[in-house]
Amino acid sequence: MSSLIKISPSILSADFSKLGAEVISLEKAGADYIHIDVMDGHFVPNLTIGPEVIKKLRPLTKKVFDVHLMISPVDNFIKDYANAGADIITFHPEATKDTSKTIELIKKENKKVGISLKPKSSIDLIKDHLSEIDLVLIMSVEPGFGGQKFMPEVLEKTKKLKEIIKSKGFNIDIEIDGGINFENCSLAKQAGANILVSGSTIFKENKGDLKKNIEILRKN
Repeated sequence: MSSLIKISPSILSADFSKLGAEVISLEKAGADYIHIDVMDGHFVPNLTIGPEVIKKLRPLTKKVFDVHLMISPVDNFIKDYANAGADIITFHPEATKDTSKTIELIKKENKKVGISLKPKSSIDLIKDHLSEIDLVLIMSVEPGFGGQKFMPEVLEKTKKLKEIIKSKGFNIDIEIDGGINFENCSLAKQAGANILVSGSTIFKENKGDLKKNIEILRKN
């Protein structure tokens, strides 16, 4: 199974004074995706990266830009992030009045579609949309801040989701984000996640040895 595991380092934990160099280093270190958290200070209590920053980073790497929009109303910003260079655009069902319409807007931009579930958000919010999407992002912390502690209670939801996807024969990635470290990454994989988002662990463990940290997360 380990060969199927993708690692998507979250640049929320990178050094913002040299973000371009950090992205290049992540590519060299073997990252599969680059995870970009977008927060609006309204849907979640923090502000982060806008489309202009992504546009500047885009020429530096061919890696998939895995863009998680924690913004509301999300429809107003999809085109901007698509044009900036996002490859996967993930949104929260709570951030739109019409989930199907938001999915269509992302597809119209020829981008992959992800839907994210916060720790307390039910699978029922997305069950009817699984045939239309490419990825489900399970949040294992409350969205809004990096460096939080992993919430093991989301593993049950991850398992259930994996069972539904398998029973329907859908080809959907399950990504997990929030407090993922060397200890709990195996639990996330066992529950059915095949993409791990990690920030603090990748950038800070083993004196910031990105390559080593990515490999440990992939293999543990």
